[in-house]
Amino acid sequence: MDATILAEYGSVLLLLIALEGLLAADNALVLAIMVKHLPDEERKKALFYGLAGAFVFRFASLFAISFLVNVWQVQAIGALYLLFIAANHIFRKLIVKKHDKKEKEEKKKAGFWPTVIKVELADIAFAVDSILAAVALAVTLPDTPLPKIGGLDGGKFLVIFAGGLMGLIIMRFAANYFVKLLKERPGLEIAAFLIVGWVGVKLAVYTLSHPELALLPEGFAKSFEWKAVFYTVLILIAVGGWVFSKAKKSQAA
Repeated sequence: MDATILAEYGSVLLLLIALEGLLAADNALVLAIMVKHLPDEERKKALFYGLAGAFVFRFASLFAISFLVNVWQVQAIGALYLLFIAANHIFRKLIVKKHDKKEKEEKKKAGFWPTVIKVELADIAFAVDSILAAVALAVTLPDTPLPKIGGLDGGKFLVIFAGGLMGLIIMRFAANYFVKLLKERPGLEIAAFLIVGWVGVKLAVYTLSHPELALLPEGFAKSFEWKAVFYTVLILIAVGGWVFSKAKKSQAA
């Protein structure tokens, strides 16, 4: 494997780790809110089940999608789903009023097992989000000499696997730091989901250039020009999220 391919795989892996870190922090924050009404011992158990579920569902999603990744209909559904969750999250963050949150908090609180079921359902959604975003980033990487796993090139599978594993490690050990960072710089959360939406656009471009659709030239999704546009916009979103958060923090002070 030559140095160019290694550099491209390394850059995608670093991007995946950063994105997985922000998504894992957001996921950890959601899980913490879901179990906060439980007594201490039950809360710890519910979070443990949540972490175990995150591990199982994330890797089950990876192995399932590795067999379906080359089906353009699956790619199209994945692209639409990423765009939907990005738009939905940003809408709820910016538009939905605080009284909605208050009304939710005043609803009857669930017991231990109903809470665990809700946590596991959330884990499934988080797993799908994470794996689809990772696949969208990795699918246009050049092929490697490694044997295929499912329908995925072995190198691409390992990058996605490593990104998902890092997300779980971050959720387990570094989530508190990332949650604190998101609270101090709330613009980063919006930027993270803008990136998810932009990754959805990347997967949509890859779908439209699928040989069975051919709405875009087959090589366009892997072309240098498209990759340059994609990473330029991605960097601008990340920098904008950081700057926006800094300005908001200063204004609040």
